Amino acid sequence: MCGIFAIFSKNGEPIAPRVFHGSIHTLREIGYRQSGKQRHRGPDDTGVKVLPDHGVVLIHERLSVICVKSGHQPLVSENGDVLLVANGEIYNYLEQSAEIAKKRGHYKPKSDCNVIVELYEEYGEQLLEYITGMFAFMLYDKRSKNILIARDPFGIIPLYIGEDSDGNVWVSSEMKCLVEFCPNLELFKPGELRVGPANNLQRKKYFKEEWIEHIPTQQVDLTILRSKLESAVRSHLQCDVPFGALLSGGVDSSLVASIATKLRRESVPTFRLKTFSVGLRNAPDFKAAKLVSDYINSDHTEIVFEIDDALDGIRDIIYHLETYDVTTVRCSLPMLLLARYIKSSGIKMILSGEGADEIFGGYLYFFRAPSPVEFHKELVKRVELINVSDCLRANKVTMAKGLELRVPFLDTAFVNYVMSVRPEDKIPGNLNCLDNMQKYRIEKHILRAAFANNYLPDEVLWRQKEQFSDGVGYDWIDSIRRVATSHISDEQFSTAAVRFPINTPTTKEAYYYRTIFEELFPGTAAAETVTRWVPRLDWGCPEDPSGRAQAVHQVHQ
Repeated sequence: MCGIFAIFSKNGEPIAPRVFHGSIHTLREIGYRQSGKQRHRGPDDTGVKVLPDHGVVLIHERLSVICVKSGHQPLVSENGDVLLVANGEIYNYLEQSAEIAKKRGHYKPKSDCNVIVELYEEYGEQLLEYITGMFAFMLYDKRSKNILIARDPFGIIPLYIGEDSDGNVWVSSEMKCLVEFCPNLELFKPGELRVGPANNLQRKKYFKEEWIEHIPTQQVDLTILRSKLESAVRSHLQCDVPFGALLSGGVDSSLVASIATKLRRESVPTFRLKTFSVGLRNAPDFKAAKLVSDYINSDHTEIVFEIDDALDGIRDIIYHLETYDVTTVRCSLPMLLLARYIKSSGIKMILSGEGADEIFGGYLYFFRAPSPVEFHKELVKRVELINVSDCLRANKVTMAKGLELRVPFLDTAFVNYVMSVRPEDKIPGNLNCLDNMQKYRIEKHILRAAFANNYLPDEVLWRQKEQFSDGVGYDWIDSIRRVATSHISDEQFSTAAVRFPINTPTTKEAYYYRTIFEELFPGTAAAETVTRWVPRLDWGCPEDPSGRAQAVHQVHQ
């Protein structure tokens, strides 16, 4: 995983030097300087390619995880006409490389993302039908002066696009690289591509599945579900550097760790996965994580943090996250401390359990869904918005410390299978009709049932959902809410709607985060890139996003 940055001239002509901060900067100098704001994403290497006659600069900030010695970017086609910067992992690159080699006689990719270049030469924008993984990329074709920009189906990898005052197109992994120059900017939507010349980019949706528009009727097959998740984890284990797994003690991260361990022991029977947990002293998650660690015999580390140490980082975390969403800020501070420790231990890639709650309906407010149909529609909404919540948090927090995080639950084939299961089999509570037998079932019941044989201890497999910001210790949420609230007076809060007409804060905590965000990322366009994570108020849910606010929550000791 890396950081990518590009500037494309609006008309394919040279971009003249401009005065910036009191001195003249060339296109290369401006690009290098602005990409430097996300250089934390790529501590191993910076690659720059400038096409002065085309008004194009492509920059790659590299974190080397696959093809460590040969994966320098920007990548260039054999004839020199196609240039690429890509961020992410193409999990089926070996299969695609074999197909390319059949057609070309010989082919050895410099990295997993290299196949994007050859697939573009063969299929054009249809190349997206042939790759699977987490990715964002910008490709430039010198012959036609056309651009191709794309983002993975669920937005695991962040991407922003903007336009400067001269109409030139800017693209970057993080918004902080653009906000100084681009009065117009936006989040690049998952599952979309843009193609064409810079002054006429066509916007297209390439990810289209039946479950997005229609209510599924297919009953779940637990054997298929288990097999598909195992395949997803297997593909996500491809790497050439030391790796580990986050282990919160919840069923999602625990299953990923357990499956990864089983798969690695197929070839190395003595393999011990390095696992990591974070929390306050005596946090609910620690006990459950220890049960899993003992069960799978992982090399486990608990990182204990103090509340004041995490609170010190509020401003830093909003800078890295580029959001003012309350849920995301709350979750991210302990995770930032965890990411820093993991990276310092020599790990460069980490597995995690994000995505399961969105596709299985794991959030506790789903118990209030009035019907299976409404439940499915809410799942689709959560999947479509995961790029501005859990994926944003997981990616930007870990990449703030140069650590790659992978999410097997968001493997495209796995998501498509689970989201094609009828909602009656997945809905939690009394409306569940698995095997056509209506009775009360816990959230994510089919996931748990699929792995009921020798994967996890029962105390964890059937443990109720505990949101990460709660599981690290109940005092954490109470403390950050209290401290953030203390910074805002009643008089200030009374002006919320006037000062912040977009996504108006409804609590003093939210107002405080918003003031920091506005200072770091001024302007309406930046504010509009954020989507607030809130439960369904029209289902009778409280507005506070904490899982503890939901009536079905059980206190874990």
